[in-house]
Order: sequence, then structure tokens, then C-alpha cells
Amino acid sequence: MQHGISTYYFAGYRLSVELLHEIERARIPSVEIFCLRSHFDYRDDEAVRELADWFADHSLKLHALHSPTSRDLAPGRESTAPISIADPERVRRLDAVDEVKRALDVAEKIPFGIMVQHLGSGRAGDTEPDPRRVDAAFNSLEHLAIFAKQRGVTIALENTPGGLATPSFLRHFIQQTRLTDLRLCFDVGHAHMEDGVERSFETMREMVVTAHLHDNHGERDEHLLPFEGTVDWAATLKALSTAPDAANLPAVLELKEPVAGAHAAADYAKILEQASAAFWKLEQIRATKA
Repeated sequence: MQHGISTYYFAGYRLSVELLHEIERARIPSVEIFCLRSHFDYRDDEAVRELADWFADHSLKLHALHSPTSRDLAPGRESTAPISIADPERVRRLDAVDEVKRALDVAEKIPFGIMVQHLGSGRAGDTEPDPRRVDAAFNSLEHLAIFAKQRGVTIALENTPGGLATPSFLRHFIQQTRLTDLRLCFDVGHAHMEDGVERSFETMREMVVTAHLHDNHGERDEHLLPFEGTVDWAATLKALSTAPDAANLPAVLELKEPVAGAHAAADYAKILEQASAAFWKLEQIRATKA
């Protein structure tokens, strides 16, 4: 596995080169940036150029972007304006597609390989696989897959709780639509809340190109550090080892700050130290089982 961390934990703050320095200092080799405009304004040429200049001079790699899930109106993780590429209302769907395209445009200045994409907003009403939402998702992704490919990016659909993005539905969706450029992002924590990690991964396995690692107690999407919940990490690592290119599978810690914006920037080092320790423990388990 190739280690990485998502900036989702830090989504309550403006993304800075200082944070990227801290990630690099923690010897985490890659990062997935969460596209929330109050965190990382992917529409701001100056902000993108600043990050591009920094990445050009450092060893830390931009592995992926997580596509925007909301049109945030104020700093913080949540917003009252979710966006969904599966919205049956055409105007809202096209608005969501436009936001994803603007995020994909970042690749023209900072190369990255994966765009992690939700099929729905994660809110009530977006989780049912009714025909209108399926058609809307197809129309969006038919266009976005081409747009992404032109920029050297692969869209990876993430399994999330609910009918529209279960492992079985995602696999069926790609097969039925024949959108063969699409791939999958396997989210361990979400799988643990639904059909279980091993069963879910087996369903998605052949199409998985990246993975999100986080823990929970099987009921809420807590995004805890590994070993702080009830995920069986030995069994999880065994499952991930069966991926088509397991040695190079990006394994991204996607943690969530308990209260958005509750910690000062000085605490960056603390959570990154905990992340590094979790990776070390996971590698020890993997080495034992090898």
C-alpha cells in the first residue's frame, strides 16, 4: 500500500503550505485534497498557482482531489447547499457538474491522478437508487469522464451509505452504462457501516484504484483513526492485499476533526503524528500476515 492522508480533517481551515509542510515532515508521501472552497478554493487561480509552486519544489505528491460535495457559504465542513451530480433537477445537476469540472481543471496546473466522486450529496433523498437519479448520474458522468480523461485524471466513485452508492450498485452502474473509464474508491469506514469490509471489497475489488481508511463503531460515520473503532484491520488488510495492484494501492487516511475548526494550526503536528503511528501499526500487521 502507498500511504496518504486526506485534508478532510483540516477542512475547517484554509489550506496552507504550512499544513503541507507538516504532512511532508510527518513522512506521509502523498495527500488527497478535499475540495471545499472555504478550505481550498479550486476556482481561485492564485490559490491554485501557490500550491502548484509549492508542490513543484517538494517531495509530497498530490495523489487525488475529493470532488466538491457542497457549495459552502461559510468556513466549515458542512453547508446548507449540497451539490449532487445525480440531482434529478437539471439546473442543479448541471451546476454540480460545473463545480466538478472546475476542480478537475486544477490538474492543468498541479498534476494528479484520481478524482474521488460521490454519486449523491450524502443527504436524505440522495441515497435511493430511483431511475431519475440513476439517469442523472449517467448523464453527468458520461460528460465528466471524458473531461477528466483529457486532463489525465480518472474518476473513482466512492461507496457511501445508501442505495445509490453501495458497492453492488456502483459495480452494476459501471457495467450497465459501459462508462469504462470510471473506477472505484473503496471506503473502509462506509463499508463497515453497511455490508462489512470483506464482502464490500470483494464486490468492488477489480475496479478499485484508491482506498479511504478510517474507523467507526458500525453505526455512525465517525472517521476515526484506525484501531479507535470496531473495524477488523487484520481482515481489512488481507482483503486489500487482493487488489489487482495491491502493492501500489493508495491507502488514504480520511479522518474527521471531532468539532470542525476546534483545533489550532499548532495541533497539525499532533494528528499527523497519530496518523503516522496508525500507518506504522497497519504495516506491522501487514508484515505479520505476509
